[in-house]
Amino acid sequence: MTGAGGQVGVDLVDVLRGFTPPGGDAAFQPDGRVATPEEFEVLGLTRRELDVTDRDGVLRSIRAARPDVIVHLAAYTAVDRAEEDAAACFEVNEQGTESMSLAASEVGAHLIAISTDYVFDGTKGSAYVEYDDPHPLSVYGASKREGELRCSPRDTIVRTSWVMGVRGKNVIHVIADRAMSGANVRFVNDLKGTVSAASDLARSLVTLVRERPSGTWHVANPGATTWFEVASYVGGLLNRGEEFATPISSSELSPTPLALRPVRSDLNTEKFASNWAALPEWRDAVARLVVDRAHRDDVTR
Repeated sequence: MTGAGGQVGVDLVDVLRGFTPPGGDAAFQPDGRVATPEEFEVLGLTRRELDVTDRDGVLRSIRAARPDVIVHLAAYTAVDRAEEDAAACFEVNEQGTESMSLAASEVGAHLIAISTDYVFDGTKGSAYVEYDDPHPLSVYGASKREGELRCSPRDTIVRTSWVMGVRGKNVIHVIADRAMSGANVRFVNDLKGTVSAASDLARSLVTLVRERPSGTWHVANPGATTWFEVASYVGGLLNRGEEFATPISSSELSPTPLALRPVRSDLNTEKFASNWAALPEWRDAVARLVVDRAHRDDVTR
């Protein structure tokens, strides 16, 4: 596994070792099987331990480890910074993914590569399915799309969106901190997407590790929403009134984001649900994150 130090990575290591991570739902077992500590031998590599932009280093590491499955979580995710740092973004998201796919093929491993809803432009007007044509608006989205294209037909591509975990920096912590401090928040209400709880995504990845399907899969918590709706819901959980969250348009953001975002990029996840089981609805996932925030600094066991 690459990106083991990220918010999905730490949760995935937990699940593979038989634990339910903070913010997780022990009852969510999409393939009906509970992971046990004996089932998987886990090798999780952080950026410090494996630079995915070093193709020779990637090949050496994969040859030495000879894994059965590689979950490639490492990514350049600074969406706005990427607009002024395109070369570095593509180096990680396109070339790094290509290196992982080539290395996996060489040793006979199955690659699971993580992509994003930002490969879409948001003009469809309804939730995106796996076979919809991508048309990224940003450097970040374009780099992730190119990474998808560098994968082999045997690989698994997982598109997800709005990832948030108990551990790691994300918008849920910002919203909850403001709510608990007595401050109010302003969030956009004209961009629609799907929430992906890191713990639920991690558990879903375990199913894909076992099953090793090829092709593209959309994995997220069902239910399209906006950041304003998420903020309002978190405020309600923390006993804040209707005044806590104010809806604004994306044009009112200050400073203006450098990267264009799709207006509507929610993911249709029926393909995953029909093969195994749907992830919990987004409100359920967010409520678990808010309840378990006390454990957000508990990154090791």
